Amino acid sequence: MIDEKQISEIVRKVMSDMGAEAAPKRKQLGVFDTMEEAIEACNKAYELFRYYNKEQRENIIKEIRKLTHAEAEIMAKLAVEDTKMGNVYHKTLKHHLVADKTPGTEDLETKALSGDRGLTLIEMAPYGIIGAITPSTNPSCTVICNSISMLAGGNGVLFNPHPHAKRISAYAVDLVNRAVLAAGGPENIVATVANPTMETSNMMVNHPSVKMLVATGGPGVVKMLLSSGKKAIGAGAGNPPVVVDDTADIPKAAKDIIDGCTFDNNLPCIAEKECFVMNNVADELISGMLKNGAYMINAEQTKQLEKVVLVEAPPKKPGDKPKLVINKDWVGRDAKKILAQIGINVGDDIRCIICETEFSHPFVQTELMMPILAIVRCNTFEEAMEMAVKAEHGNRHSAHLHSKNVDHMTAYAKAVCTTIFVKNAPSYAGIGFNSEGHTTFTIAGPTGEGITSARSFTRQRRCVLVDSLSII
Repeated sequence: MIDEKQISEIVRKVMSDMGAEAAPKRKQLGVFDTMEEAIEACNKAYELFRYYNKEQRENIIKEIRKLTHAEAEIMAKLAVEDTKMGNVYHKTLKHHLVADKTPGTEDLETKALSGDRGLTLIEMAPYGIIGAITPSTNPSCTVICNSISMLAGGNGVLFNPHPHAKRISAYAVDLVNRAVLAAGGPENIVATVANPTMETSNMMVNHPSVKMLVATGGPGVVKMLLSSGKKAIGAGAGNPPVVVDDTADIPKAAKDIIDGCTFDNNLPCIAEKECFVMNNVADELISGMLKNGAYMINAEQTKQLEKVVLVEAPPKKPGDKPKLVINKDWVGRDAKKILAQIGINVGDDIRCIICETEFSHPFVQTELMMPILAIVRCNTFEEAMEMAVKAEHGNRHSAHLHSKNVDHMTAYAKAVCTTIFVKNAPSYAGIGFNSEGHTTFTIAGPTGEGITSARSFTRQRRCVLVDSLSII
């Protein structure tokens, strides 16, 4: 892994080469004033790109990886400035992860079926132009990860980013286009708008040139895409529970849970959101968490914190009770800053807020996306597993377990039925960080594609030759 000193050296060299003042002033490639212009430009580029072979596409992807590594910290800083969420160091690591572990054209496999009646080839072909909606939580990582996967599949890409992350998303689109041009590819094969809105999103979704749709975000945007009548991939919300049983390595579990829960201030959708622990090891787990940057608040302080990080949403129907939802002002903020809101002042070493609650508490039932972890004591593993499954709310996104009992691993995996299931590691192992497997920031639970990659953004085409080329 590249350390902070190496990252700083890379950034200094890049800024020197680019000119620190020149970067913000130059025209960004692929960024347009209107969605109509973006669609027209992407269409024009795709007419050329559709004839690029795998080798040409892979050369483009190599350049994207190279530039992403070089400008990882620049993007991390801009993302924090733009969204006011997360932290620069972790966002820098996320950009390096995307550059290293997002699959390229090697993910595309051709199948051949031969027999007495000839030869059939099944190849993975592009859809054409893909319309992608990206979030504010992982903005540039999602743009770059999607671009690598979608370009590898031979597609053009239109992005409609979250408005709160428009500057960093435009920067990422520009980076991808600079890489494409450096590798001899067409201009504007990836395009976006400078000021994304609901109107630009609707135009992209409904335009006949856009053949496929991808949404990385909340349930509302996923529902909109799925009702479009087009092929759509939806990466929806999650509320990942972590279970700890009494066979686990408790000191390691404590550190792993805090590491995962606080990675980029809990913005990744896979991060531990609530913890269910067997009562006979709960005190040891909490003690271990306190040694790893957690600060425990009492019941009264928990009530105070509720009023800071949760707000009442107006009822959707007359007679319905108001529902508590997250206060977006505190999503992805530092634990230190959140604690200060209830009069608790701590040092920079505190990175997570922990509290003991009942199962019904909103900190358990609501996906906070903040470094706050509710802990629920359970008498048995079966009780912990049952609560965890209910708290996950059927999102089928991610779940985590610390245990050395293989039967517990098997039972929980079958019961929770999530796309990602991490055992004995921080949650980020589920997307290939310090673990095996490729990475993505578009995890498609609702539509079933799972950990997306280049093959997710292709369609099968069959080429049949009868009574020939079967040479056996």
